[in-house]
Amino acid sequence: MPSSASEAGPSFGAGLRSLELTPWLLLLPLFVSLGAVSVYPILNGAWLSLTNTSLVTQENAFVGLANYRTLWADDAFWNAWRHTMLFTGVSTVAETVLGLGMALLLFEPFAGRSLVRAAMLVPWAMPTVVTSKMFGWLFDGQHGLVNYLLHSAGLIQGNVNWYGSVDRALDTIIIADVWKTAPFMALLLLAGLQTIPRSLTEAARMDGAGAWRIFWHVRLPLLFPTLLIAGMFRALDAFRIFDLVYVLTGGGPADSTETLSTLSYKTLFSTLQFGYGSALSTAMFLTETVIAIGFGIFIVRQLRRHG
Repeated sequence: MPSSASEAGPSFGAGLRSLELTPWLLLLPLFVSLGAVSVYPILNGAWLSLTNTSLVTQENAFVGLANYRTLWADDAFWNAWRHTMLFTGVSTVAETVLGLGMALLLFEPFAGRSLVRAAMLVPWAMPTVVTSKMFGWLFDGQHGLVNYLLHSAGLIQGNVNWYGSVDRALDTIIIADVWKTAPFMALLLLAGLQTIPRSLTEAARMDGAGAWRIFWHVRLPLLFPTLLIAGMFRALDAFRIFDLVYVLTGGGPADSTETLSTLSYKTLFSTLQFGYGSALSTAMFLTETVIAIGFGIFIVRQLRRHG
């Protein structure tokens, strides 16, 4: 009997260990896939940023932080960085505010609400290239519909060169992005509104609270976590803006709409400077990481403050 018990003990322990390893073995393909498409490109890009790799000069030597020192003194980089941060901030705030208004409107019952909800997603579902071309025609400086309507209303005297002007090109891109993405923010916030118990708003109405008080004291505090998380995701997505700028203006005129994504693309694939282009991409990645951490800290503090 003792010998049989001693034989059963190790086999039982081995069975437990195999059961503990089974979930990790099942997750192994996922880890390998994520490592191949996410971790490895980041590490490889960080390594390339420390070299002077270029297909034009055929150089491929380790230069340390030389690319980052050049980047720090590069006016083109800081110009693109400022445009990217401005675009991210303005578009995120505008889309969040408009999305919240749209969500509050679509939350209320009215005839044809389902049809309006479905139609609301058309701008968001539309490919960005199509949106760029459409706004290119709408804001055309000579024959655009926007100039025609403003001139007919007496708001302008002559045609305005919207995306061909240094002063107005970035504003035009922001308007196009807000039109396209505000419905997506509305969809996220509408989902958050539907999680708020109707009994709370009904109790507030019974106590004599008006629509503004119900929104400010009942709905907004409960919607605040959803609002912050949606804003964070939208800011991180807006920071990577590329296709809308590239198709509509190409970064011009006079680099007035150049963003970090378009500048990195031109450096990597037009001038074939893989080392310096990787330094640009790494700086962009680090900036976005700082934005994400800042949002995360603010969200955690607000959630703790609101319980």
